[in-house]
Amino acid sequence: MKAIGYRSPGDIDQDESLIDIELPTPKASGRDVLIKVSAISVNPVDTKVRRAMAPLDGDKYRILGWDAVGEVVEIGDLVENFRVGDQVWYAGDLTRAGSNAEYQLVDERIVGKKPQTLTDTEAAALPLTAITAWELLFDRLNINTVQPSAPKGTSDQSILIIGAAGGVGSILTQLAVKLTNATVIGTASRTESVEWVKSLGADHVINHHKSFSEQLNALNIASVTHVISLNQTDQHFDQIVDVLAPQGKLALIDDPADSIDIKKLKLKSISLHWEFMYTRSMFNTHDMIKQHELLSELAQLIDAGHIKTTVGEHGGIINAENLKNAHRKLETNSTVGKIVLEGF
Repeated sequence: MKAIGYRSPGDIDQDESLIDIELPTPKASGRDVLIKVSAISVNPVDTKVRRAMAPLDGDKYRILGWDAVGEVVEIGDLVENFRVGDQVWYAGDLTRAGSNAEYQLVDERIVGKKPQTLTDTEAAALPLTAITAWELLFDRLNINTVQPSAPKGTSDQSILIIGAAGGVGSILTQLAVKLTNATVIGTASRTESVEWVKSLGADHVINHHKSFSEQLNALNIASVTHVISLNQTDQHFDQIVDVLAPQGKLALIDDPADSIDIKKLKLKSISLHWEFMYTRSMFNTHDMIKQHELLSELAQLIDAGHIKTTVGEHGGIINAENLKNAHRKLETNSTVGKIVLEGF
């Protein structure tokens, strides 16, 4: 099968940072399904792993990719939820070969059936970011939920999403708007990204390059109950502490380049929450099936018209050259929505 990988980690501009290769097609067993990949999207985790992580033990190449749509072509003997021919979407497992390949083995407990109303490219933009956003809101922060069709009620909850125009931010904003009564405030700095966040339904958009407190005060918002920081948390940390209400909650997904002083959270009794969507698959947790369930629920929300795809750019067919271009763009931290590639 065709695949794209690397032998050793490094900068994207190195000659063999990503190369086209041929590998044996894997076989399904146990709870694994073998999926013929049709479309993928690229995430910041791809660039982080490529820069720092060697091939997995026993593998000559590291195969990246943690967002995909495809068709089940073989199932293991313990599989319960899928049949050959099912169209599926998933984000995969950081400890296994990724979706930058024609075929991929994935545990059925982290796979869902693809939304019927989306094309493969539209659907491929969503799994990793949707799982991350869902777990942030409802597993880590325990935000109160409402039915998406219910009239918006009043709530004392308010969510500031730092980096609302990116991959996770784009789906997180929609989920917060549709499934909670919280006031949703996104940050964005460029005209294009501001308009994108507004189109996702955010109640307000502020600029993360300017004073948070001054902009919130101008909106008659004295403080927020929740902050979700999706990038550059170290640069925004003091402002986050400033605008969070006493007993507020801070959640983050990034890897702060500089240390953050969590003692600054003490006076306000602010709680800190990490989200890492690979935790369940890496540790084979007892509730691993929840990722299958939330992907299934998300597909229903999409097919009912409540959530839209977050595709920002189509990057061409799946090959080393196009993946390199996608990695370069992601590393600028200025992309809007997701970069999707399709077909081999």
